[in-house]
Amino acid sequence: MRFQERLDQVPRANLALPSVRRDKLDVLNILFRMEKYSLVVFNKDDEVGIIMAETTSIVVEGMTCTGCSDRVQQALEMIEGVLSVNVSHDSGFAIVEHHSVTKELMSSTIQSLGYTVDGKSEEFHWRDGSVWKQSAHNTKWCLVGCSIGDFGTIAAFQFIPYLIALEWTPMMIMALAMFNGIMTSIALETFILSAQMALKEAFRVAIGMSLISMISMEAAMNLVDFVLTGGAKLTWWVILPMLIAGFLTPWPYNYWRLKKYGVSCH
Repeated sequence: MRFQERLDQVPRANLALPSVRRDKLDVLNILFRMEKYSLVVFNKDDEVGIIMAETTSIVVEGMTCTGCSDRVQQALEMIEGVLSVNVSHDSGFAIVEHHSVTKELMSSTIQSLGYTVDGKSEEFHWRDGSVWKQSAHNTKWCLVGCSIGDFGTIAAFQFIPYLIALEWTPMMIMALAMFNGIMTSIALETFILSAQMALKEAFRVAIGMSLISMISMEAAMNLVDFVLTGGAKLTWWVILPMLIAGFLTPWPYNYWRLKKYGVSCH
């Protein structure tokens, strides 16, 4: 406490970066608040130094789940000079405590992830390898969910006698397969997101995900099935082309959506 009393007596304008031996300081991790600044004690080479740190609040749009806020937090923590980060997708704020780091650098780092900062986003382009990788990951999980309902429905009308006897047309079967595929995709998304948030919130986010991506995926899969088999049928050789078409069709759209709006939840 003697050390803190000495600091209180020093005018902020004259506050230097004193260094004292560890054995002369009782408390090693002290955080002082002085208006919008902080005095942060850090350890280096068995010594304790004090630096002036500023706290900056950044408005981040496009975060919808814990996975989003974790991505932003990890990226900001990688910037040299950033001392602590607190990101919330609920409030849409990133609170950063830093030393000798500009807000422009922190903002551009967040924008590079595809999120909007203070109403501004990174200029769109198709050359971001990390976004292609992330959007492929998102598309993969959407494809898994859609395939469960889609393939299951087609197989049911192909192998269950009662359903065969209904004599549904291929278009009717495909329409039901597409609907069921979207439903199982939403269910899978909800299950995955429930590990990051409450079940109700996970369902809301899953419902809010792009129906355009799901519908285009389902349409591509069923179109390939119809062209190759002449109907709504599953054979061992048609499944792979259906999966490839289902993955490639919405992938560019998912890249655009992630790059422009930062919408990603995996």
